[in-house]
Amino acid sequence: MAQISYIGHATVLVDMGGVCLLTDPILRNRVLFLRRHGRNPVPKLLPECPPDVILLSHLHYDHTDLPSLRKLAATTTVIAPKGSGRYLKRWAGVEVQEVVEGDTVRIGDVEIVALPANHANAFSIPRPMSACLSYVMRNQLAFYFAGDTDLFAEMREIGEQFDLDVALLPVWGYSHRLGAGHLTPLTAAQALQRLRPRIAIPIHWGSLRLPGPNLFWDSVPHMSIPPYTFANHAQHLAPTTHVHILQPGEQITIQKQEQTAKTK
Repeated sequence: MAQISYIGHATVLVDMGGVCLLTDPILRNRVLFLRRHGRNPVPKLLPECPPDVILLSHLHYDHTDLPSLRKLAATTTVIAPKGSGRYLKRWAGVEVQEVVEGDTVRIGDVEIVALPANHANAFSIPRPMSACLSYVMRNQLAFYFAGDTDLFAEMREIGEQFDLDVALLPVWGYSHRLGAGHLTPLTAAQALQRLRPRIAIPIHWGSLRLPGPNLFWDSVPHMSIPPYTFANHAQHLAPTTHVHILQPGEQITIQKQEQTAKTK
């Protein structure tokens, strides 16, 4: 059994029965010009499950936030793409275990496998250029964290190799337009045809926004519609995958080989 808590954007807390993993942590309410939309569930969720492991998919500012990394306990294991360790040590004060595609790291009974992504190199001046990665986390259950990506051919191999219980898939971003290297609600549903997870949870939508009043952003379609559009596409393209839409702060409990799960 495992529990998934959605914090927002690409930040997801996964409790895999004693090992807590946190993906691409954005723990504060502002990142450069971006603002958190809605309440921040971090003060409630992180004390309940302090992260043992941080998974960083790439060094773009909305996925690797230095002040958020500085909030972590010194004992936290940080896993990130090769080429990012020296920079993160200097500016965030964290020790990094660098990985490339195919590398495996074991923390307790959880095996973490670094896998490819299609998001171009992470180049955010003055940060170093590094690869973009996705990850599988598995013990009795297997979770796929896509990070930030577009469709790529190896998704089919990932689905065949890992027999995924859950896929955490990005379905939008923080703006009304998406550039290259991102999944849309339609292409995210097409990714399900390749990955074939039993459960899919849409992420990377509705939690970060550009400046402006909340009342305005509450009415903007791209802040709320993408996960539901994704679920509709998934129903037709990947009917064997059950889609669970989590709002920031919501949790879901996953059990092996179950098509349904409990949300709270």
